[in-house]
Amino acid sequence: MKIFKLWGPVIIWAGVIFYFSSIPDLKTGLKYDFFLRKIAHITEYFIFTFLLYRAFRDSFNMNAFSLLMYPAVFSFLYAISDEIHQYFVLGRNCSAQDVLIDLIGIAGFYILIRIKKGYLCLTR
Repeated sequence: MKIFKLWGPVIIWAGVIFYFSSIPDLKTGLKYDFFLRKIAHITEYFIFTFLLYRAFRDSFNMNAFSLLMYPAVFSFLYAISDEIHQYFVLGRNCSAQDVLIDLIGIAGFYILIRIKKGYLCLTR
């Protein structure tokens, strides 16, 4: 049950990202559409990194460096795979710029931890 509680949200959130990436010509229709979509990228990868961090932290006995790296690398690789997926969706494209924007969300999670706790590892 603990595994589902920890990794279920990771899988569900990855599915949410995949779902939205599957929508052709996804636009908000609002004046600031481009800006809003980039904020969405940052937010979705901030959340994804948080969920991965939580799952790794409570599933494995990891040192601080590994706990920093594993969620970040997994999030980054998923961001790359998401852009590749979008290449095959009508009206979407594969953008290295979007991966860099996703990295802002990934880094933002770790910056928030540092601000909140003063170091890069949350306590259990």
